[in-house]
Amino acid sequence: MSTWKLFGPEEFQLTLDWPTRRKICIGIARGLAYLHEESRLKIVHRDIKATNVLLDKNLDPKISDFGLAKLDEEDNTHISTRIAGTYGYMAPEYAMHGRLTDKADVYSFGIVALEIVSGTCNTKHNRVKTEYFYLLDVAHRLKQEGNLLDLIDPRVASHCNAGEAMVMVDVALSCTNPTAAARPSMSMVVSVLEGRASVSDILTDSSIYASKFDAKKLYGRVEGNDAENNSQVKSMLRDGCTDRFMPGPNNQRPKTQINHTPKLTQMAQYNWPKQPNDPIT
Repeated sequence: MSTWKLFGPEEFQLTLDWPTRRKICIGIARGLAYLHEESRLKIVHRDIKATNVLLDKNLDPKISDFGLAKLDEEDNTHISTRIAGTYGYMAPEYAMHGRLTDKADVYSFGIVALEIVSGTCNTKHNRVKTEYFYLLDVAHRLKQEGNLLDLIDPRVASHCNAGEAMVMVDVALSCTNPTAAARPSMSMVVSVLEGRASVSDILTDSSIYASKFDAKKLYGRVEGNDAENNSQVKSMLRDGCTDRFMPGPNNQRPKTQINHTPKLTQMAQYNWPKQPNDPIT
């Protein structure tokens, strides 16, 4: 199995056509459905993101890095645990309160699906690196404007199946519903992506489309929960890093627990609040 990531640094970046992106997305969904519903022990991965998905020589996805995974008993409603994961991919109930269920993985999958469709990173900052923008917020805004197709990566927009792309985006937005109980199971996600079920089957009355959820405000609150650690977290973000663990006592944090955010291609069709030649980091 090769070590290629979904989207790596520019010099190693893969050019993925639409059918391949769709195959990768479905493959990730199948893998999570197995971990959540088919494995003898229910497993919650806790750190689903693009850099934790490996591609083999056939570009079939393999979920990797189970260092943060948790085993869950069938009769547990949730696990209360120390917060661990990557900013921008953590579900609200987990990032804010440490309540962990398989729906946290569903949320993370939704973010990765948006990255696959758009070809851009979940988070980016402005020119002076003082403000951060979240892909999920962009998707919400485009949905409200009726321009959701603008989310599609311009490199594949002209020759992708628009219907399939819209299904994937709708699924991603359903997966990132701020209410955990309103998110679909991963087996249902697979059914919708493979065309065996309709997107309407996973939409609820508390649809993400009607929500005022703001990812930027959420992760700002997470960083601000601990005033002592706030400056350290912001410093790591400015350096293009994300920390897999919230800093522990005395701000001790093993260096091996830092993951670097890969450079990704900018989504050209959306007017990001930035200067024209601002590099993406």
